[in-house]
Amino acid sequence: MSYSELEQEIRLDDIDFSDLEAQYSVSADFGLDNYIVVDGAPVTTENKVPVLTKVLKKLLSTAGELADGEDGFHMPVEDGETKGFLFAQYKEPESARRAIKQLNGKQLDKKHRLLVNALTDVEKYGLEGNIPESFVEPEIPPFKEHGYLKDWLQDEQGRDQALLHFSETVGIYWNKKKNDPEPVIEPRKGFTSKYAKFSPKGTYLCSIHPQGVQTWGGPEFQSMQKFIHNQVRLIDFSPNENYLVTLSPVGIQLPENPAEREHFPFKEESIDHKLVVWNLKTGEPARTFALPPHLEGQKEMPWPLVKWSFDDKYCARQGPNAIAIYETPSFQLLNKKLVEVDSIVDFEWAPSGVQLSGSKSETGDHVLSYWTPESSNQTARVALMQIPSTNILRTINLFQVSDCKMHWHDESKYLCVKVDRHTKSGKTIFSNLEFFKTTERDIPVEKLELKDVVINFAWEPRSNRFITISRLDDGNNNPSIPKNTISFYTHEETNKGKATSSKYKCFQKVEDKFSNNILWAPKGRFVVIANIGKSNGEIEFYDCSFEDDNKANNKTNNNNVKLLKSEKYGGMTNISWDPSGRFVSAWSSSWIHNIENGYKLFEFTGNLLRDDTIDQFREFIWRPRPASLLSAADRKKVRKNLREYSAQFDEADAMEADAATREAILLRRRLLEEWRSYRSKYANQASEKNEVQAEIIEEIKEEIIEEREEVIE
Repeated sequence: MSYSELEQEIRLDDIDFSDLEAQYSVSADFGLDNYIVVDGAPVTTENKVPVLTKVLKKLLSTAGELADGEDGFHMPVEDGETKGFLFAQYKEPESARRAIKQLNGKQLDKKHRLLVNALTDVEKYGLEGNIPESFVEPEIPPFKEHGYLKDWLQDEQGRDQALLHFSETVGIYWNKKKNDPEPVIEPRKGFTSKYAKFSPKGTYLCSIHPQGVQTWGGPEFQSMQKFIHNQVRLIDFSPNENYLVTLSPVGIQLPENPAEREHFPFKEESIDHKLVVWNLKTGEPARTFALPPHLEGQKEMPWPLVKWSFDDKYCARQGPNAIAIYETPSFQLLNKKLVEVDSIVDFEWAPSGVQLSGSKSETGDHVLSYWTPESSNQTARVALMQIPSTNILRTINLFQVSDCKMHWHDESKYLCVKVDRHTKSGKTIFSNLEFFKTTERDIPVEKLELKDVVINFAWEPRSNRFITISRLDDGNNNPSIPKNTISFYTHEETNKGKATSSKYKCFQKVEDKFSNNILWAPKGRFVVIANIGKSNGEIEFYDCSFEDDNKANNKTNNNNVKLLKSEKYGGMTNISWDPSGRFVSAWSSSWIHNIENGYKLFEFTGNLLRDDTIDQFREFIWRPRPASLLSAADRKKVRKNLREYSAQFDEADAMEADAATREAILLRRRLLEEWRSYRSKYANQASEKNEVQAEIIEEIKEEIIEEREEVIE
């Protein structure tokens, strides 16, 4: 029977194929876009596969629903062990894209970090011819030696380095007090197109160029890494120098030439992004961000846009009604979601670990503070949040608030919130200071009410003392009348029976000043109060623990303020302490104006050491130092032998100050060495002459005991 005759006998239209069609149909929703490939999974034995499968399925399900059965999750096993990768299929392609975005780089545990990619990437790269038929081992570039990156810390004289930027030239110099600074390297012309900046611990020096950022380091400041970011304007670092943040007004665009894309650091997901976080050591982008909508088009950009925890473990960005907190190094959102805070204005990380009451953490907890303004149905609020739990530790409500500024103590024991308040009429402004005692139980808050408006506040390092600059808001804003008051505060505790109360008390005031800046020395005690203005600049040096020769005048609490020196500097635009706290630099920048461009160098007591007028002088930057490695016992030993070290330093200073003195000291040292050598030589010769050779001498001594005479016949 032919096929046509069979077709006439059996009518195919009458046969129901619905069951077969349902069984073998291919859904349009289950394409390659639903699949992901996960690398970096633990390699384990076959008997542990069910437990590992359960953990990974739960993690992958956070991005969306997996397909049913074995198609939804497949982890290959060979020779009784997993292979370290797996395949997963989602019911929706959007879930697969969400998994790549949220879980790529996810730290599963201390040893395993997941890498999530789309299965379609294999086809895409294969079509482009990027996968050769045979494996070719990648070429590892030769190691480039940069020298010891902390070489300047080994200087025998303990000198600090400073960067001087003038005209188009940048130079790095050793500070030699009154003498001309000594170049570390030959000053470089065209070193940067905008400005230069040291990293927080001084390891790296960054230059800014239209193409991006360049880092330099080592004894000769050799080129280290290039960070390609078109038209970059602003840069910042994480506290531990692990990450670099760059911002450009121009969004990222991929090169049109495919060959250039191969070496371009960004991919499609970074298009139009303007904020980049880089790995400072590898030079690779760790994460890119688009600017929040409320910041687009702003002429004055708040900076930094990314704020870091003290140990680089977390970073955070502020957005509309939320804080985005990211874990490093994956840069995935903490707990996979934003921390919602309605109408948030600002936030700050604690600069070190907070030793919360009852906490068992050795390094301290991660804490950040934030504040929200008043609204029609809510008061202004300041809150402390613990990370990563996002639990609110303490909250205070505030009324009639115009503005808030949060000032963390360098040891994170205290947080001072400067609250600018207005009267009910809104015509007068005054300030309150709210002090959070973070290490005490329940974090008590102490309030200090003032009648003035505080225009500046600064904690003393390693102490609970602080200084404010304030003025009375009486409606008279004539800038030619000095109305600012400098107030020195300390913390006092009083015992009333069994109860102990504490309060902040002003122990000295200096009134009718133009001063507007406070700069504490890195180790405290000494402070510079300055007025930075175009024409009436002034610098005042204070000792806040001055010891009077008359012991009767000394206060028992060591809060004795002494004005050491006052210096006029009309064109001053900036001022800075060196890392050791021994010197202060002040300069007039041509970026601000062309009045008295140059710099002045002072001792901590206010004595002027150098006054250099330099045409088109732009910036004076001290090179930062990392924290000291000395133990408490080492520091105690140094303090005990300080007089001995001081004599050595005085001699070194005398040699540096005058060439004739230097020659006299060197001659004295040479003659003393010659005398010691002469004395040692002849002392040895005399010793050799006086040595007695030991000899053994035997003597025979005879003694007649009895003598008898006898005649023999």
